[in-house]
Amino acid sequence: MAAKRAWDAAAKDVWVLDGACGTELAKRGLPAGAAPELWNADRPEAVEQVARGYVEAGADILLTNTLGGTRVALARHGLADRTEELNRLGAEISCRAAACRAFVFASVGPTGEMLEPLGAATEAGLVDAFAEQMAALLVGGADGFCIESMSDLGEALAALRAARRVGGGRPVVVSMTFARGARGYATMMGVRPEQAARALSEAGADVIGSNCGNGIAGMVEVACLMRGATDRPLWMKANAGVPELVGGRTVFRETPEAMAAHVPALIQAGAAFIGGCCGTTPDHIRRIAEVVHAHAAR
Repeated sequence: MAAKRAWDAAAKDVWVLDGACGTELAKRGLPAGAAPELWNADRPEAVEQVARGYVEAGADILLTNTLGGTRVALARHGLADRTEELNRLGAEISCRAAACRAFVFASVGPTGEMLEPLGAATEAGLVDAFAEQMAALLVGGADGFCIESMSDLGEALAALRAARRVGGGRPVVVSMTFARGARGYATMMGVRPEQAARALSEAGADVIGSNCGNGIAGMVEVACLMRGATDRPLWMKANAGVPELVGGRTVFRETPEAMAAHVPALIQAGAAFIGGCCGTTPDHIRRIAEVVHAHAAR
């Protein structure tokens, strides 16, 4: 599959996504609290090694190491003046790792700022910040955008508007993070899966979904809720189970086999894109790919 062909969501019934970036970089020495994006310049070989591992495991789509790559987020690490550089390099690294075997979608995450009236951020300001990041990612060769880990629907919509401004028609995924509470699944800002699915569909997202916040069993429930509110393809990237704190270290215990066992149910629930988030490894993605390929063969 040539990474620079026009991407078509309908080309496959189910696409295999990559797995975690941050937890894999931490294994290679990324300090807690550091900006992973800085490694696009300082440790590009480590970032590329992570990405290449997912391609070799069978991922059809790679993300970039740019989740916190807006100028607003990078400013907290004193890196605002390197916004263009770090995002461009992030896309270039994933494109090298893809080596024409996978598509590259640019990872765009929350700024960490709250929109008015809860915070000082304005919609126009967020759109500009996202557009700056996205333009740099396109220079680096990204095939599309994955707006992910969002909890505020307003911020997610601002990022979607930015993608439409600079993207030239490239595909846009918008993925929210939900957790289960007493009243069911919702983001930290109280947005429910079905609410997000309706709003993002109306706003024109090409693919809608969820990442982080849940193990794969929870993602099956989230997918069912979203499928009832949209006909757009669903994107699901679950954690390797619920994180546990062991000896001051965060541990994800769900094995590749246990995670893969839920993939048929996730496909049945409507997921067309399946991968992993925090704690997942190339082994998790390899097992997911095996199940997805068996499904396709049937």
